[in-house]
Amino acid sequence: MESAQTERPPAVPMSDRIREVDIGQPFVWLGKGWVDLTRSPLLSILHGLIFAVVGLGIVVGLRLADKDYLIYPMSAAFLFGGPFLALGLYDISRRHEMGQRPRPGRCLTASRHNIYHILTAGLVLMLFAIIWSRLAVLTFALSFPYAGIDLSTILEKVLFTVDGLIFLATGAVIGGALAGIAFLFGVVTLPMMLDRRIDVFGAALVSFLVVARNKGAMLTWAGLIVVFTIAGLATAYVGLAITLPLIGHASWHAYRACVKPDAWPANPCEAAG
Repeated sequence: MESAQTERPPAVPMSDRIREVDIGQPFVWLGKGWVDLTRSPLLSILHGLIFAVVGLGIVVGLRLADKDYLIYPMSAAFLFGGPFLALGLYDISRRHEMGQRPRPGRCLTASRHNIYHILTAGLVLMLFAIIWSRLAVLTFALSFPYAGIDLSTILEKVLFTVDGLIFLATGAVIGGALAGIAFLFGVVTLPMMLDRRIDVFGAALVSFLVVARNKGAMLTWAGLIVVFTIAGLATAYVGLAITLPLIGHASWHAYRACVKPDAWPANPCEAAG
């Protein structure tokens, strides 16, 4: 007698696990993110305030230490950690979606189901931040080898000289390239890792496929993230207390809209409640 064999369902191609969305969807994600923010305003704004206070603390600390030339690269590097710091915001949106009430303790421990891989993703983001900060400092040193390092001198050299404009253009190209890579491989990575037991490489591949399949929508979404981030920074980081939670909640809905949940292993978070 032949032994019975358990039939396995056919594997679903990775590309079939990604939804195609239209170019206007990012504005829908922002709307849903705003709803989540207003449903849990204290928790959401608390996340944003922590981010804003830490960012402002970096600027003040560098000024007190007479390291003004590091303000721009360190501030930009700090922003690379935004997706990791928004984990609690993703969990708030996820719990609203599940009909549960978000709580501070649950938000803080939301990543425990996949902590190893999420920390790995955090280390990758930290590596990007270090690379960017070192490149920015090196670019400034090569552009202005004899310039002083106080803030007034830096602003004068950067904003009112040809070399300064070249430096800004070079920094924009380098920073834009690194930010583009981080976005390409990270737009849905952390929300997915929070929601599903998947490693950082698998989630990064999904993120790449999401962008590849939805170029117009993802370009719009990237532009909106830049606009809201600049708006937050323009108010001395204070505005980030609102813009960061809004982007964080909207990022969860971007993940939900672009990735089919029924094409992946069961969600371990739902059983834990």
